[in-house]
Amino acid sequence: MKNDFDWKPLALVPVLALVALPLTGSVSTWLTLTIAGLAMGMIIFIIASGLTLVFGLMDVLNFGHGVFIALGAFVASTVLGGMSDWTGSQELWRNLAAVLPAMLVAMLVAGAIGLAFEHFIVRPVYGQHLKQILITMGGMIIGEELIKVIWGPAQIPLPLPDALRGSLLIGESAISKYRILAVIVGIVVFGLLAWTLGRTKIGLLIRAGVQDREMVESLGYRIGRLFIGVFVVGSALAGLGGVMWGLFQQNLIPQMGAQVNVLIFIVIIIGGLGSTTGALIGALLVGLVNNYTGFLMPTLTQFASIFLMVAALLWRPQGVYPVANR
Repeated sequence: MKNDFDWKPLALVPVLALVALPLTGSVSTWLTLTIAGLAMGMIIFIIASGLTLVFGLMDVLNFGHGVFIALGAFVASTVLGGMSDWTGSQELWRNLAAVLPAMLVAMLVAGAIGLAFEHFIVRPVYGQHLKQILITMGGMIIGEELIKVIWGPAQIPLPLPDALRGSLLIGESAISKYRILAVIVGIVVFGLLAWTLGRTKIGLLIRAGVQDREMVESLGYRIGRLFIGVFVVGSALAGLGGVMWGLFQQNLIPQMGAQVNVLIFIVIIIGGLGSTTGALIGALLVGLVNNYTGFLMPTLTQFASIFLMVAALLWRPQGVYPVANR
């Protein structure tokens, strides 16, 4: 592992924003689009971080990741539905006091289901990528059908709490209150992941187990249990991301996780399979490119992320922050 950190990929985000500045026509429009893009990127990162964590540390291609996203969103809708007095308040602290429990319950439920998913679906196909893709996709389909059984097949609303609606004015720029919250949550998630993996004994053991599992186990550590914990954490992060994405869209359908799956895989491919920092950079780039393209050339919005992925892979075929052992 190199001691010097590669700063070039980090420069991509501000460079992209500066390139877009003269194209948007005004500073206020540019600022609105940029904040919105960063917020969207942070939400995508929260969702993608769980998947890149599972692949990077467990070598598991979990195409069923979307079911945890949808599950988290639907669980949050139930929790928030039972706290209407709090979500209907104009006081921000009361709204946050409702959203926080919804996030925690969604993460707990998604993590618990992730534990069962790992035991019954993923564990029999460790080390077999093709079988992992097929069986986890099957698991996602089953999960979607179970969501339909519990919450019904129809679209259901997930409105923002009252105090998180609307925008703050910064000069002539309108900045959505919820997007500010999304940026804060994304920064907290990234900070906790980076600290855990880079500064704690658990992170050291997990990284060592990825490099040489037999050696770590010979020292008396049960890497298998740590890896199960990684899968549960990845599932819980997907649940949290589902809450954020559901509030962003303000409506839920059982297939919402599958719809986001393509975007998630684009992000982790751009970032480098298994790289948390890479996933953050990839997500921010995707969020900004989608917002700028939607404003400047709306007809190309659906292809913008694909063009970005192609450009990133032409520059660095293994992603902007490739993981050495991939």
